[in-house]
Amino acid sequence: MVSLTCEAGLQFTVLPHPPKLLRLQYENPWTIPNMLSMTRIGLAPILGYLIIEEDFNVALGVFALAGLTDLLDGFIARNWANQKSALGSALDPLADKILISILYVSLTYADLIPVPLTYMIISRDVMLIAAVFYVRYRTLPTPRTLAKYFNPCYATARLKPTFISKVNTAVQLILVAASLAAPVFNYGDSIYLQMLWYFTAFTTAASAYSYYHYGRKTVQVIKGR
Repeated sequence: MVSLTCEAGLQFTVLPHPPKLLRLQYENPWTIPNMLSMTRIGLAPILGYLIIEEDFNVALGVFALAGLTDLLDGFIARNWANQKSALGSALDPLADKILISILYVSLTYADLIPVPLTYMIISRDVMLIAAVFYVRYRTLPTPRTLAKYFNPCYATARLKPTFISKVNTAVQLILVAASLAAPVFNYGDSIYLQMLWYFTAFTTAASAYSYYHYGRKTVQVIKGR
């Protein structure tokens, strides 16, 4: 801390560093996991188009590619510290939600998944995405600007999904794979597929409740250095 006096006799103090809470942590957003998540987002509308056009064989292949990007980005982020980022903690589940939402809408359009289940899943995801944007706003140091808000280089919070949420995402993707394969292998009326609908609905409701119950524990605010 340094005290200075100007010619007019006014004294003011210069702090060596601004308070930590008012600083942003800079990070490189161009990591391999983040690029894989963006690839998954890009594949989502392609999958939706293929399903609406009832090209289920190709859709299965593209879905497998999207699933591979999901496995790879998590594996790389866990095993290479320089590839892990706060942006990735939000981008990875966001990519999953965009992919799942488009898949469920298109599969419902193709009469492969019931409307109430799709409505339930999308409603939960919309609320979670809105919560992510709210957390970003609340953890952004003042003055808050649009440029700062949408700058992916500045990290303000790290998100930690609940265990049941991870299970729910896996179950939702299993249902998508089973539904895509149903017209290819002719088991659309299988009782096991219908049981999977109910199990997916149960895990979706449990996941939504877990975020409501453990909300604050799923957000880790990052303090600037």
